[in-house]
Amino acid sequence: MTEVVQPAQSEPTVLVSNAAPDVTIVLPVQTQKAEIDNVLAALGSTLEQLGYTWECILVFDGIKGRLWDHATALQERTRDQVRTIALHKAFGESVCLSSAFEHARGGLILTTPPYVQTDPDGLRSIFESIDDGADFVTTWRAGRVDSKLNQLQSFAFNWIVRKVVGASFHDLNSTLRVMRREVLDQMTIYGSMYRYLPAVAYRQGFRVDEVRVRHLTEWGSTSVFGPGIYLRRALDVLGLMFLARFTHKPLRFFGSLGGFLMFTGGLLAGVALLEWVLRSGDFSLYKTPFFLVGVLMGVLGAQIVGFGLVGEIIVFTQARNVREYRIERIYE
Repeated sequence: MTEVVQPAQSEPTVLVSNAAPDVTIVLPVQTQKAEIDNVLAALGSTLEQLGYTWECILVFDGIKGRLWDHATALQERTRDQVRTIALHKAFGESVCLSSAFEHARGGLILTTPPYVQTDPDGLRSIFESIDDGADFVTTWRAGRVDSKLNQLQSFAFNWIVRKVVGASFHDLNSTLRVMRREVLDQMTIYGSMYRYLPAVAYRQGFRVDEVRVRHLTEWGSTSVFGPGIYLRRALDVLGLMFLARFTHKPLRFFGSLGGFLMFTGGLLAGVALLEWVLRSGDFSLYKTPFFLVGVLMGVLGAQIVGFGLVGEIIVFTQARNVREYRIERIYE
């Protein structure tokens, strides 16, 4: 039997039932400014209008104090429709999402930033795509209200990712997303990979749709990021490229890189050796910069190729546990 709990002001109507909800809202809390009530009121009411039951998991990333007390009181008031998870220190958004995914009961997972970033009415288009068969729906902020500098940095970042992945994603920084449970079961989230979940799902053969939603507000910096952030983003993209193209064939990546170094090193050492022969050995070959650099590049290249061979052995021994394909349907 379903019991109706009257909410406090600005909170959505809560339906308490023992049945698993249709949708689990995942909200990472990484600052005391998180607008928990506003997000739940906006998304929860829209989901109810669409006919979906829901729950929400709040993951506190090392955050305590007033907001934590409010969240635990909200959990008691909503009879666990809103649940809380506390991490003992700040681990980042990927860990927040992973911990919530492990405890989510819904068949659909909705991730959201800790404020109402886009028009909640955009959920209608998102769930239309889900009903149409999409496995993963990501959003594209239309009519962006953040600074032109932020938009330029976002455009450059998404352009690079499109070239690496081969899919036309326009706004991977938008974290309002809906995905099916089976998508999560085949993905591992770590580091900053939460940004690239649509790209990873696409590479694994899932149908990923991108829906335009109206942009309302934006948190965060409006200035040029520091060198460290750009470096981390570049390394993330490099890691994404490796995962997308070489996860199951590492020797192609390491072999190509190592082979190039060995070939270039061989040319340099060969030039130095040829000069030494033509000059009848009237100088110390091992003191020649070309020869030394060539030998070092050759040794480094051989080591990199060795890494690739080790990777191939690991992939071979673990291949029965890892699949890079997905069976959509079997016709009998």
